[in-house]
Amino acid sequence: MKNTFMQAWEAWLERFVTQHEKEYNRLPVTCSDDEWPSPCDQGKSDDDEIFWRPVPQPHEHHFENVEEALEMQLNEQLKWFYTSFYAEPLTAKHPRGDLQLLLPWNEADFKRLQENLIAHVLMKRRLKQRETLFIATTDEDDWMISILNETGEVVLERVGKEPQEVLAPDLLSFFSHITPVAAY
Repeated sequence: MKNTFMQAWEAWLERFVTQHEKEYNRLPVTCSDDEWPSPCDQGKSDDDEIFWRPVPQPHEHHFENVEEALEMQLNEQLKWFYTSFYAEPLTAKHPRGDLQLLLPWNEADFKRLQENLIAHVLMKRRLKQRETLFIATTDEDDWMISILNETGEVVLERVGKEPQEVLAPDLLSFFSHITPVAAY
C-alpha cells in the first residue's frame, strides 16, 4: 500500500510543480527567510523571494514520539504523508473548495508539526470527539481537512467540532479529487 500511496503522491506533487511552470513559467515562490532555510530552496528570484519545489525528506522521520505521548497508533497514511516530502503549503482545488495541503518546510517545522498534531488530538479528547489529524487548511475560516485516525477517512471538520463530511475513504482517493492550483 505504501508504494501505491507514494507513487500517487509523487505524481500529484509533480503535477503541482508542472502547473506553476505552465502558468507562470517558473517554480513556485515564497518569501526568503535566511533564518528558516529549507532543502526545497531552488535559488532566489529578482524580487528576493525564493523558488522552491517539494523535495523528498532526506532521512526517515517518524512519529513514535507522538504515538508514545498520545498512547495511540497514528494512521499509517498520515505518517506516510508527513514523512515523505518537505514543501510549502500546496494549493489545490477540491469540488468543495480551495485548500492548502500542509507539509513541513524543514526539520524544525517537522518538530513543530508534531507538537501541533499532539495539541490537536488532546483538544479532540478534551471535547470527547473522535480523534482526527489535520492535513490541510481551507479558505473557509475555522475549517480544515483531516484524517479520521480510526478509519483513515479524509474528512472536512470545523475546529472544535466533530467531522461534518467524509470527502474520501482514504488519502489516496482524496488525491484523485484534488487538482493542483498555481498560486502566485
